[in-house]
Amino acid sequence: MIHSTKTRQVPIHSNSAVLPRHCCLDRREFISTAAKVSASIAAGLTLVEFGAASEYRPVNRSISDLLAMDALALSQAIKLRQVSCKELMATFLDHIERTNPKVNAIVSLQPRAALMKQAAERDSQLARGEYLGWMHGFPHAVKDLAPTKGIRTTWGSPLLDTVPQQDAIFVERLKENGVIVIGKSNVPEFGFGSQTYNQLFGTTLNAYDQSKTAGGSSGGAACALALRMLPVADGSDAMGSLRNPAAFNNVIGFRPSYGRVPSADQELFLGQLIASGPMGRNISDVAILLSVMAGPDSRSPLSIEQDPTLFTRALQRNFKGTRIGWLGDLGGHLQMERGIVELCQNAIKVFETIGCIVEETRIDFPPERMWDTWLKLRHWVNAGNLIHLYKDPVKREKMKPEAVWEVEGGMKLSAVEVYEASTARSEFYRAISKLFATYDFLLLPSAQVFPFDAGTHWPRSINGATMDTYHRWMEVVVPASLSALPVINVPVGFSRDRLPMGLQVIGKHHADFSLLQIAYAYEQATHWVSNNLPPLLQA
Repeated sequence: MIHSTKTRQVPIHSNSAVLPRHCCLDRREFISTAAKVSASIAAGLTLVEFGAASEYRPVNRSISDLLAMDALALSQAIKLRQVSCKELMATFLDHIERTNPKVNAIVSLQPRAALMKQAAERDSQLARGEYLGWMHGFPHAVKDLAPTKGIRTTWGSPLLDTVPQQDAIFVERLKENGVIVIGKSNVPEFGFGSQTYNQLFGTTLNAYDQSKTAGGSSGGAACALALRMLPVADGSDAMGSLRNPAAFNNVIGFRPSYGRVPSADQELFLGQLIASGPMGRNISDVAILLSVMAGPDSRSPLSIEQDPTLFTRALQRNFKGTRIGWLGDLGGHLQMERGIVELCQNAIKVFETIGCIVEETRIDFPPERMWDTWLKLRHWVNAGNLIHLYKDPVKREKMKPEAVWEVEGGMKLSAVEVYEASTARSEFYRAISKLFATYDFLLLPSAQVFPFDAGTHWPRSINGATMDTYHRWMEVVVPASLSALPVINVPVGFSRDRLPMGLQVIGKHHADFSLLQIAYAYEQATHWVSNNLPPLLQA
């Protein structure tokens, strides 16, 4: 395993739309063509009720062609110098200035003059023949749980409000590929809860309905992405934090296999509940971003030893005869708001149209034991991370109640109880792995409720059933997190109130690329993102 500071050149894979050669088009024609290709669709679905198909009607947009372009098309435009990095940065900053005050997704935005200076340097590099990678000149806001050298990082708490001296490993890689970090994306305090609000910056609102939550903890990233304030985004996920906000904002969120994206946290071996991953508005962009974020690093001893250029390969694949297991509500264990299961069942029909065989199935493991196992391990990890704050009574007073509850839960656990919980987790992994002897993929809803009121910290009940913890309403994401399997959220449509929802697709152990392939096939048959712009972007 080798740690290298050399820039990794990432080839652009063949899933991106092929644009006409720049010698044939002038600059305006090139950008217009690229935007149209980015928005092109193979088959259109728009909601009538719970995701039913109807004739697609194009939506007029009020944003520029540059903002409408997919990240891969935008990258090609920059590389061919049809678009300057300065123009790109100015366009995104202008759009952020107009849009972000309405949703509060991007925080700690850096001074415009400094960002424009960095963009000018990226242009100078291109003029000298120095192309850093497919993200050359891209504006990017890093999730505010990841350290960014020289840029304020808060973890959503005044107790952790600092300016780091070092980047997270994946942030280093983004910069090596030409990214310009413009600020951070908003998070809940300490990343706890799938609702993005905190004392420092306030609440992030939903891209499709500003009275609703954006979800979390990657709520700022998902909202900014949906509203075209960023070309792509990064996130992290312990308990659905890449999946829930992606579902709530009609974008893609991919939690890869544990170790796929290396991290150099203070503790390197025990905290195997969290994974960082990419977010995007289409699967091709997500795959190419993962190729930058992924790959082994000597500072992360459990990182996966696999060449990340795997994710630059073509995503097209024939899925005829592929078997998929539908886990639904875990045999009646989970409460689901009306309409969610119906949307997911419509999505199942799409998988069937691309040749898959979908069957109902169950994990041979008691759901209550699964939840108890997750609760103990999460308490233990969170207590270890926050005990230094909890021990100080003054700082403890400034911690959100849910964080105090997590730490106190961890303090009650004995070493033997933690070991027993880890053993139970191992048994759960073996149980879900047995399903993969029959099925290639498993399906679950991405959330148990639609986006709820932004002033509500967390749903206290679903269908009259009390949620006994601040995160019980997200129990549906636990199977993938507890097993550390790769899982991706794909959009499935909208409720009657035009609120987005998504579906989790879970893959086999380390089968991240296969998961991207089936998500790509599903995307080509639906195009939920490109067909359904947020109202704020509609002309």
